[in-house]
Amino acid sequence: MTKLTDTQTLILTRASARPGNLALPLPEGLRGAAAKMAIGRMTKLGFIEEVEANLRRNEPLWRETGDGYGTTLIATEAGLDAIGIDPVVAKTMAALRDAKPEVIAAAQRPGTKQAQLIAMLQEQEGATIAEIAEATSWQHHSIRGAISGSLKKKLGLTVTSEKLAERGRVYRLAGHVGATIR
Repeated sequence: MTKLTDTQTLILTRASARPGNLALPLPEGLRGAAAKMAIGRMTKLGFIEEVEANLRRNEPLWRETGDGYGTTLIATEAGLDAIGIDPVVAKTMAALRDAKPEVIAAAQRPGTKQAQLIAMLQEQEGATIAEIAEATSWQHHSIRGAISGSLKKKLGLTVTSEKLAERGRVYRLAGHVGATIR
């Protein structure tokens, strides 16, 4: 089994949350030679496929092929399987895009600590660093890093916090209070 980089995992996870498993747009900051290298490797592994773009639906272009035609990138069933997402589940979830797509994609991988963290932050009462540490066995600095790095920067989620007299600092996903995805 091929070990995926963080970038490859992010591309496939985002693709699984988009209609038609579109892999574009790529993560912010991934451009030029680095983008070509990442996509080239994923194509070689069979995780990404280059297909004709439907310009009527304004699908993003990977490259132009001339005469007003171009190609886009989609995640293949092998790509979805590589990140632990059943392709049938991904197709079913494509119809449920009212919630933030990245949250749905992360929730599709039950049992991961990131999915557990997201679920805890989606609860109405939110979660403290100590509660998350107890549930995940992560160190406090790792939790803060996951919130600021994985959730805020990579997935683009808004995490709020407030200090409560009885519990201390409580973290929640903004806009997802009480909307737990299971």
